Amino acid sequence: MTYSLLDTIAGPADVRRLSRPELEKLARELREFVLQSVGRTGGHLSSNLGTVELTIALHHVFNTPHDRIVWDVGHQTYPHKVLTGRRGRMDTLRQLGGLSGFPRRDESEYDAFGTAHSSTSISAALGMAHAAKLKGEKRRAVAVIGDGALTGGMAFEALNHAGAPHGAWPADVLVILNDNDMSISPPVGALNKHLARLMSGNFYEAARQGAKSVLRNTPLYELARRFEEHTKGMVVPGTIFEELGFTYVGPIDGHDLDALVPTLENLRDRKGPQFLHVVTKKGYGYKLAEADPVQYHAASGKFDPAEGFKKPATPPKLTFTQVFGQWLCDMAAADERLVGITPAMREGSGMVEFEKRFPSRYHDVSIAEQHAVTFAAGLACEGMKPVVAIYSTFLQRGYDQLIHDVALQNLPVVFALDRAGIVGADGPTHCGAYDIAFVRCVPNMALIAPSDENECRKALSTAYAHDGPVAVRYPRGAGTGQAVSAGFETLPWGRGEVRRRSGVASGQGRRIAILAFGTLLHPALVAAEALDATVADMRFVKPLDQALVADLARTHDALVTIEEGCVMGGAGSAVGECLMAAGLQMPMLQLGLPDTFIEQGDPAKLLSLIGLDAAGIELSVRKRFGAHLSLVRPAVND
Repeated sequence: MTYSLLDTIAGPADVRRLSRPELEKLARELREFVLQSVGRTGGHLSSNLGTVELTIALHHVFNTPHDRIVWDVGHQTYPHKVLTGRRGRMDTLRQLGGLSGFPRRDESEYDAFGTAHSSTSISAALGMAHAAKLKGEKRRAVAVIGDGALTGGMAFEALNHAGAPHGAWPADVLVILNDNDMSISPPVGALNKHLARLMSGNFYEAARQGAKSVLRNTPLYELARRFEEHTKGMVVPGTIFEELGFTYVGPIDGHDLDALVPTLENLRDRKGPQFLHVVTKKGYGYKLAEADPVQYHAASGKFDPAEGFKKPATPPKLTFTQVFGQWLCDMAAADERLVGITPAMREGSGMVEFEKRFPSRYHDVSIAEQHAVTFAAGLACEGMKPVVAIYSTFLQRGYDQLIHDVALQNLPVVFALDRAGIVGADGPTHCGAYDIAFVRCVPNMALIAPSDENECRKALSTAYAHDGPVAVRYPRGAGTGQAVSAGFETLPWGRGEVRRRSGVASGQGRRIAILAFGTLLHPALVAAEALDATVADMRFVKPLDQALVADLARTHDALVTIEEGCVMGGAGSAVGECLMAAGLQMPMLQLGLPDTFIEQGDPAKLLSLIGLDAAGIELSVRKRFGAHLSLVRPAVND
């Protein structure tokens, strides 16, 4: 497909040369390109369709990349990528070696700050604004943040800092609130377009400051200040931002370039912290996405834009997320003390049905992971049984609360850690590599790593029955297709299970025992057939089954640990610590995620590249112990 205007855009400099009618045409072509592109690759859709005009206006008004634009979260930056010279690589989006689905500084000079988790943009842009002041550089810093991301506490910390006086250096930063959770009625659009132009213009600001200087130190000053504040409060919802020290402008229609461009031009040269409220609509311009922006938030794979998302011909395997969602509803029906908590990930964490069936016990606390954890602690103090459904990487943001508010008080909170391990297309920012290491080192915390869907349900029931904090980690996507039993059967606390026994007899060759944590049990079993190795499904990272570890150490010549988490400080480290405490010395091989950030790509391909598929496991074991696998060698302490 050819695009008469978009085809001529090599970078933002070309956007800045366009007339207003040409910008409108560019918006139509860019929206169509994004729709067709995501149809070929999958990826985030609704949010990107909603930011087309805003992206064009920003690159038209600001001198990027000299001026810095920081996109919060960054899943809405596909139009930005297209306009900044990456259009030809959009077919590689979210694929191994391809474009990231989020901004990355090492991908383009136009990506001023790498993002993917929310509520960071204002802090980063504020830092850039002050750096420019210190270096004597004339540049603008702009933070684009959504109404969802603005609910994060870090965003308000940054707003509080930006609006505070800093000696003679006010923060020359522009915060743009991309509010896509409300519609614009015609009166609001017309009125606020006029108000935005008036309030962002030099005449208004000069009159405002002039009146202040005349009235200051007179009894009328406080009256005038209050009158201005309350008058603006009647027509614009900006009082809270004014109180934080920002000049508030808006709300304006984020799809109206005739409103966006002149307002941004007025704000571009204004000093001090500015706040522009822009209202957009998710999925704008694509009827199917406009009607259901949640469903069309992201496409997991290719689709035909003319037909929209289609259900697969054959039902897919049950995902771990679905196992959790069903267990949550079942347990809530059985125990009225259960309260479900999510930090703005209802769909992603499988809690849609739970909200429908148990609305009074469902809490979406917005993007506020710290609050989610401490809120759960408060519930637990009063005898409730909170279950926090949270992605592995998002729990990192509530780590202090996990330690001080939950674990220190030994409160019975269940953490359902979705997206543990490799996540695929979302890349390093969402890869759950560190939860084993950072959870297992906390006193009172327990951590279970189930190997399949059925064991996941049992693990959740086990965690719920335990009188203390427990995390259950499970990966994104489906498992092996294991049938999931009903009921609330539990696992023996702190006990693993041997799933395969080596046939090598003592004195007839080197005997290997593989200790698998989580879903990598299955490739380990395949590798073990070729190696004739013993395999244990360890299940519990903490408390570790020390008796099983000692038994395997005494009856085998070498141990291999396998986990879909970082090797440093992970489950393999726990096994090594156990051996040392027991006075057992023997060769060990620890397999897991390497000490690097795991890039985006197909999960199976990534596991293969880092040697965690069956072939890779076998190869690593043979490389480390192969010279002795067929030699006569007595077992350690046997």
